[in-house]
Amino acid sequence: MRTVSIIGIGQMPVGEHWDLSVRHIAHHAISAALTEAGAEQVDALFVGNMLSGSLLSQEHLATLVADFCGLRNIETAKIESACASGASAFRVGCMAVASGMHDVVIVCGVEKMTDTTGGSTTAGLATASDAEYEAAHGVTFVGLNALIMRRYMHEFNAPLDAFAGFSINAHRNGAHNDNAMFQKPISLDTYLQAPMIATPINIMDSSPVCDGAAAAVLVASERASQYVTGHHPGAVQILASASANDTLALHDRKDPLFLEAAYLSSQKAYLQSGITAEEIDFFELHDAFTIMSALSLEATGYARRGEGWHLAADDAIGAGGRIPISTLGGLKSRGHPVGATGVYQIVEATQQLRGEAGKSQIQNATIGMTQNIGGSGATIVTHILGI
Repeated sequence: MRTVSIIGIGQMPVGEHWDLSVRHIAHHAISAALTEAGAEQVDALFVGNMLSGSLLSQEHLATLVADFCGLRNIETAKIESACASGASAFRVGCMAVASGMHDVVIVCGVEKMTDTTGGSTTAGLATASDAEYEAAHGVTFVGLNALIMRRYMHEFNAPLDAFAGFSINAHRNGAHNDNAMFQKPISLDTYLQAPMIATPINIMDSSPVCDGAAAAVLVASERASQYVTGHHPGAVQILASASANDTLALHDRKDPLFLEAAYLSSQKAYLQSGITAEEIDFFELHDAFTIMSALSLEATGYARRGEGWHLAADDAIGAGGRIPISTLGGLKSRGHPVGATGVYQIVEATQQLRGEAGKSQIQNATIGMTQNIGGSGATIVTHILGI
């Protein structure tokens, strides 16, 4: 198997792009990535997306995007794993290059969520849960996470403001990210006064509905030097790519307060890369809801069970902390265009490793980890990147 490197990245500012269609948003990210890579043609395009069929009545999305971008006569495929679609598509791209099946691959995560009303969007997001045993009974996705958060608070005696530090950190970092949807810090008072969505989850515990696209160009590392010339910022190597699943329905899990798939995929990634959790310089985790931040830190080895929230309370997750997370705003501040999120994480990790994160730069960062969660923890994809 060949090692794989990223030689070009591109991203669309996250927001409510009512004047643009899904193909335009994808084109913005793809053209930027191809331009940076200096690649005019690719062998394949893999698109991570969750909701194009249910919200836009547009399946066959990868071919639509390739056609609009002028990428003809290549392999195209849409990859869907709920909110983990972006990282799943990226993993498919990595495997295609690593296996030798393709030499140059572009991966794009794209989602258009704001062209429908709140009810339709909520129903679309609920398709990430078990349709017969969860969604059919009116349980929304925020409702499922509220159940998890409520149980966590009960089991581990966590106060209502236990998770505030995750939101404060995300917004502090997102304030310096020109591509973030929310570019303003928040205070503890802002968090405490935020209206509830589904108790105990308030608005500041939840990532926003939005539109966005991000893309990355992949080649075999041995060929990266052909592209990385002149003023090119340099290639970033994929040190590990791993995925694991758990039960789709929350109630079927042995322990609903432990992300088994996060544990398994991160352990696979550590083993593949030969890198331990302590050697990771920053972690782009999936903070769709603040409770997921705590659970992810616990499952990946940064905190003991029930103590993940202490890392936020002690600011161990800040830029100078033990394990910086959400370094460019995460899902909470940058935004969570669901099928695109996993690729945004890859793009932002690449920026950190290339020293392009501006005021949010992690000093001397050489190894970063990303983790993208689908459903309430049913599919979790972990990547480790390095220079």
